[in-house]
Amino acid sequence: MSEDLNTPRPRPEDATEASRIYLLPNSLTAGNLFFGFLAILRCIQANNSVDSAQIAQYFTQAVWFILLAIICDALDGRVARIGNRESLFGKEFDSIADVVSFGVAPALMTLFLILAPTEKYPFFLQTGWLIAFIYLLCAGIRLARFNVLTHPLLDPPKAMVESDDFIGLPVPAAAGMIASLVLVLNTFDLRAWALLLPPLLLAISVLMVSNIAYPSFKTVTWQTRTPFHTFIVIVIAIGVAFTFREFFFALLFLCYIAYGPARALYRKPLKKN
Repeated sequence: MSEDLNTPRPRPEDATEASRIYLLPNSLTAGNLFFGFLAILRCIQANNSVDSAQIAQYFTQAVWFILLAIICDALDGRVARIGNRESLFGKEFDSIADVVSFGVAPALMTLFLILAPTEKYPFFLQTGWLIAFIYLLCAGIRLARFNVLTHPLLDPPKAMVESDDFIGLPVPAAAGMIASLVLVLNTFDLRAWALLLPPLLLAISVLMVSNIAYPSFKTVTWQTRTPFHTFIVIVIAIGVAFTFREFFFALLFLCYIAYGPARALYRKPLKKN
């Protein structure tokens, strides 16, 4: 439930004002937490199952629950800003839900996917635990840093005032990349390739705590206008997403994650000139 950094920040008068609970945005945050809980539950059920088909089904359901949590997370902040119903309680509640849905759930999903092929090798299994924890740790740090930088009683960094970008890879995008990749592995019976997830987890962890800027799309509202050809591209993309949904989400999140470092590398030579 992030704030628009280019608008005047409300100054809570007391703890009662800061802890005010607004029904609609916080209900969406609760939905985020609920879907994250269901994703964790499905991951545990998959880990305890011996039927390969059932395991794939549980992991697939966990993926869709994480994606639903991402949708709730994307909507709660917008609903709060539209209705001018932002509060410090909402921000803290949102971060707690994000830790569960986009921190614990993807970490468990990755760990349980690589558990079967590495359980005979304790070193690799312990390494998998460590990598999963590093991801969870970086997700928590990313969320805590965001809360500090956007605190209404603190002046934000100049870079955040001049731009609507996020600093570091957003946690929902990190979780979306992992979940959508798991969807591809399950759909096409490529679970043997799950051993590639730990390096991806480490790379994503580094990006979350980095200073690389990522677009926030906060300026996109119901009033945003778009050229005709852009609208056609969006409609086609929605059709492609529905037809090739197993690949589309993985490609979408991959492009978003790669965009940040690519833009940073492109801008670096320009600054020198």
